[in-house]
Amino acid sequence: MPQSYEFDVLIIGSGAAGLTVALNLPTHLRVCVLSKAAISSGATLWAQGGIAAVLDDDDSIEDHITDTLASGAGLCHEDAVRFTVEHGKESIDWLINSGVDFTRDENADYHLTREGGHSHRRIIHAADATGHAVSTTLAEQAEARPNIELMSSRVAVDLITNRKLSLPGNRCVGAYILNLDTNHVELFRARFTVIATGGASKAYRYTTNPDGASGDGIAMAWRAGCRVANMEFNQFHPTCLYHPHAKSFLITEAVRGEGGVLKLPDGSRFMDRFDDRAELAPRDIVARAIDHEMKRLGADHLYLDISHKPADFIKHHFPTIYEKCLGFGIDITREAIPVVPAAHYTCGGIISDERGRTDVNNLYVVGEAGFTGLHGANRMASNSLLECLVYGRSAAADITRRESDIPAPPDAPDWDESQVRDSDEDVVISHNWDELRHFMWDYVGIVRTTKRLQRAKHRVDLLSREISEFYSNYRVSNDLLELRNLVTVSDLIICSALQRKESRGLHYTLDYPDLLSDARDTILVPTTYRTPAP
Repeated sequence: MPQSYEFDVLIIGSGAAGLTVALNLPTHLRVCVLSKAAISSGATLWAQGGIAAVLDDDDSIEDHITDTLASGAGLCHEDAVRFTVEHGKESIDWLINSGVDFTRDENADYHLTREGGHSHRRIIHAADATGHAVSTTLAEQAEARPNIELMSSRVAVDLITNRKLSLPGNRCVGAYILNLDTNHVELFRARFTVIATGGASKAYRYTTNPDGASGDGIAMAWRAGCRVANMEFNQFHPTCLYHPHAKSFLITEAVRGEGGVLKLPDGSRFMDRFDDRAELAPRDIVARAIDHEMKRLGADHLYLDISHKPADFIKHHFPTIYEKCLGFGIDITREAIPVVPAAHYTCGGIISDERGRTDVNNLYVVGEAGFTGLHGANRMASNSLLECLVYGRSAAADITRRESDIPAPPDAPDWDESQVRDSDEDVVISHNWDELRHFMWDYVGIVRTTKRLQRAKHRVDLLSREISEFYSNYRVSNDLLELRNLVTVSDLIICSALQRKESRGLHYTLDYPDLLSDARDTILVPTTYRTPAP
């Protein structure tokens, strides 16, 4: 028989956002944190660059806000930007107090680096493996808390709401979760549910993200009745290592921040032809410039060169990148790194307020799965981990304030597997997965046209019908659930892109190359939407 669980707080996702919520909740609450694989296996672990915050006397809150607003191409919500930036230092202090060992300079002060879009050095980091330091430290802290239960090998199937239980109200009361070890779907009931599942970059053929970035939380929340916003803004990181055996390895923007230059195959620089800031231009500009030059030259990749810096400097600042590239026969102290743009960050997501609340009562979202208004049309480098920390702490504070007023979740039925059978057509899943990621890359990538988007919409509609039929007749699996969610999220991306009749930030279309004077969010509303309670 499948297991059934009840907690005060169910957190789906174990990255920086989810663990921040868990660790900031009072110890009398029973908390469960779910992870697809190992607890420290999400996108946080892969983050190299660092966390943006005002930590230097020469910097200021207003400068960080100004830089973020400029990078966001007119779509950032200034109140969200201010809220995030003003809570930056206290969030970093919390990480330091939690044991994160950030890199220090020769004076024993914390070393701050600079990345694209920033006017000051304000990126605190742990060498070039900040995400690893944050993720492992927070996981260790969570494992030591007796009120926090960490469960791995769990994949969310769907949220459970009052509507699904034919009960009055608009409340989330838990989720159905697939146990990958037993291949059975388990029932998790909770007074509060937090989505911290990350983004949806696996919708694209080339991505810097781990395999789990399949948009699960966004798709589940959409099905449960949550609005989503600005899904057309997919950030493509300009520099992913180009090598047949280097799966999804990111070359941090800090390489350019510390003097790395982009070069064509003939060794010449080109970024100054696209932007006065050259290599330190925001990511959307750099990615489009690389894409343009690759298409102009018919090149598979370009190059990022920091070999002009002293070897000891490179090895000290970028030890992970140095060792990784060396393993592929590339000595970055002597030669340039082959790079290609790759899908990196989902700037849109589930609409939430500064407390992390969504349109469904008692359902929260934190991190990349959410839309707070911070990133606008283009996320500024290293603001993402900051968002995880600030909104994770805020969501935990809101749950703490409300927990005594929220009753236990109602009874819910176990997952019914009596009408389905094991699939003997798994090739359908793998084929559809490949088709989806290929046409998303070709038609909904860095440069778009209306015709390409319409072609993508036609194909995603066909896939959606196929997957819906497959889901109804066969026992669920990890691959099926991820494909189902990726099809849903891809449809949201395409529909959002078709609605935006301009080029802004990360959304660039040849049919509408100009910027409209009126900057508006793209908001999609599901048929199951209900006006949320105040």
